[in-house]
Amino acid sequence: GMSLSAGSSPLHSPKITPHTSPAPRRRSHTPNPANYMVPTSASASVANAVSQPPSTGQVIQKETVGGTTYFYTDTTPAPLTGMVFPNYHIYHPAAPHVAYMQPKANAPSFFMADELRQELINRHLITMAQIDQADIPAVPAEVDSYHSLFPLEPLPPPNRIQKTSNFGYITSCYKAVNSKDDLPYCLRRIHGFRLVNTKCMVLVDMWKKIQHSNIVTLREVFTTKAFGEHSLVFAYDFHAGGETMMSRHFNDPSADAYFTKRKWGQHDGPLPRQHAGLLPESLIWAYIVQLSSALRTIHTAGLACRVMDPTKILVTGKTRLRVNCVGIFDVLTFDNSQNNPLALMAQFQQADLISLGKVVLALACNSLSGIQRENLQKAMELVTINYSSDLKNLILYLLTDQNRLRSVNDIMPMIGARFYTQLDAAQMRNDVIEEDLAKEVQNGRLFRLLAKLGTINERPEFQKDPTWSETGDRYLLKLFRDHLFHQVTEAGTPWIDLSHIISCLNKLDAGVPEKISLISRDEKSVLVVTYSDLKRCFENTFQELIAAANGQL
Repeated sequence: GMSLSAGSSPLHSPKITPHTSPAPRRRSHTPNPANYMVPTSASASVANAVSQPPSTGQVIQKETVGGTTYFYTDTTPAPLTGMVFPNYHIYHPAAPHVAYMQPKANAPSFFMADELRQELINRHLITMAQIDQADIPAVPAEVDSYHSLFPLEPLPPPNRIQKTSNFGYITSCYKAVNSKDDLPYCLRRIHGFRLVNTKCMVLVDMWKKIQHSNIVTLREVFTTKAFGEHSLVFAYDFHAGGETMMSRHFNDPSADAYFTKRKWGQHDGPLPRQHAGLLPESLIWAYIVQLSSALRTIHTAGLACRVMDPTKILVTGKTRLRVNCVGIFDVLTFDNSQNNPLALMAQFQQADLISLGKVVLALACNSLSGIQRENLQKAMELVTINYSSDLKNLILYLLTDQNRLRSVNDIMPMIGARFYTQLDAAQMRNDVIEEDLAKEVQNGRLFRLLAKLGTINERPEFQKDPTWSETGDRYLLKLFRDHLFHQVTEAGTPWIDLSHIISCLNKLDAGVPEKISLISRDEKSVLVVTYSDLKRCFENTFQELIAAANGQL
């Protein structure tokens, strides 16, 4: 294939600090607990502070790396008398602002712990999905620098003639892994398209510079014959678990039936939305904020979206939107006779606003029938009955022809304070996710500790010594393993206590001076050691295994 975007591969050069330099020390945004106990004087002037030598709390540190000596001042204040911190990791309870959090009635709902865990598992499962190449031979093993292709939608039949209504070409979509960085991407293939002019790559380069939380980023564009014919492939970021707005909200036939069978003009008062089968207004405003934010970024960059359509808007999670397939129309409809490829962008941007209005109207009606020309009056009546005047005015503004060029910024006053509702919901969800992260942040460290311990305990042979794991430091670690997992009660039944296991592992990892009694299995020997002794035995033994694995013994 021919690469059309040289130097724009998804592979990014990692910025690695040279190993010969001292490790960078970044200022943490979280205050040091010791700061709360250090007295400060408001009367001390800045000039005096500068002229004075380093205080007793500031220590000149020295570090020599590769023959070069580095001096730096450690400004961390020393803890005062009376400050006590745990000397090993202890799990803390939930923060009160999260423990007592109540989702607001007008705010979009967000994931809680179990839902978040299940969502992440599902995304991981989709990311790792593969196909049996023998069952689907039409999918090539490799396309350019991508491999492990997995269809994300049903493949079109090989003899299909009709083209899609969106792009005018037959398209298919795959998940694939880039061999340069081993990351998954989404490949959108345009069937039977032969690119004759690469001037459109100017627009592709502009699209690749756009990075926004509500836009699926375009990474590269290339041509290929790997599918047996000329094809144009667009590589986008892959968002596992995403579904289109069409499948999320407009796949219910009963919603269309309600809209089309409604007897307009005969009202007994406003119908409750939950009975009418309509979407909550807070959800619609959440979508408006995200879509208008995406359009604002696109238009500011001098481009036009041109794919503001329910079939090209991805929904991930509960309310997160991303505009997909950007840049495809710019390549497929590129006019070589135009001297300025951006000449028609102003016209396309106006069409984007109309398309946004149609999407919002379809969401308000919960039916695509509402955006049909013959149903517009009925649709607006439905919006007037069930929703606020602000939503109705926003839809009318987007769908009504104006005598002047409109901008997406014009609808910001109509969104108004609802923007703060979405910001509040996002920050609340961030608090919940941070709290879930705090529960899991130590799990990886404890797993690595258990993995190392497992490589030592009960090893049948080492360096041709079958008794290696039963002697010396290894014997202490074996008894510690029994202390962790094999304790029994006075009645002889197994004593299972996860907090005991976690606490002991954290103390071992920190090497605290606390003493522990280790009893042999025959109960004839009792060894009293400290966790620091166990940590020294543990580290020395594991390093011995590592040296043997690397051929250094």
